[in-house]
Amino acid sequence: MNLYDLFVKPYESYTFLQILLEATGTAFGIFSVYFSIKKNIWVYPTGIISTLIYVYILFNFGLLGDCIINVYYTAMSIYGWVLWSKNSNDNIHVEVNWATKREWMFALLLFILSAIMVTVIYYFKPFIDNQFSFDGADLGLNHLDWANWLDVVVTSTFLVGMWLMAKRRIENWIFWILGDLVCIPMLIYKELGITSVQYLVFTIMAIIGYVNWKKSFNDNNTVKS
Repeated sequence: MNLYDLFVKPYESYTFLQILLEATGTAFGIFSVYFSIKKNIWVYPTGIISTLIYVYILFNFGLLGDCIINVYYTAMSIYGWVLWSKNSNDNIHVEVNWATKREWMFALLLFILSAIMVTVIYYFKPFIDNQFSFDGADLGLNHLDWANWLDVVVTSTFLVGMWLMAKRRIENWIFWILGDLVCIPMLIYKELGITSVQYLVFTIMAIIGYVNWKKSFNDNNTVKS
């Protein structure tokens, strides 16, 4: 597989509007990660714009299963926006902390429930992608390959990361780093080279985010002590 096959060929059948929307969604996704590094509440409005664009793109491509997952991302972003608004002293920035043992237990439960939800979506994906018609839809999980099963794990990892971010917990970055690293080879396999580069950028930004949030927590506790 050469660079042309990775970065040009998949977009030959796209319209200018489709390319523009994907580029815009990617840009707002990067803005969202940047604002999250800064503990800035704008992480959520920019992230919501990005996920809504992808909801539109995926819906128009008939990828309704993936569209539903992005709707879930959008709902989680609204939840996070509300929590950050309630816990911001200047309506812009928030303080961060480490997750408690109880929150880790809830994160594990959320991961399991998310994995079940995504698996169910994949089970009914032929029905969903068939415009919610059972006519000719071959339900089941036999149509999934290793990349699809990996996607179940990655999506669940990201959903836990989103919840921990909404709770302003430093560990959220660990989940983003793990998910992003797995996404890179998975997207190359799916011949989505441009998006794989995007996730490489996300990985680097997530590492920076972890370091910055950890430093912010240590600095705040040094001042208080």
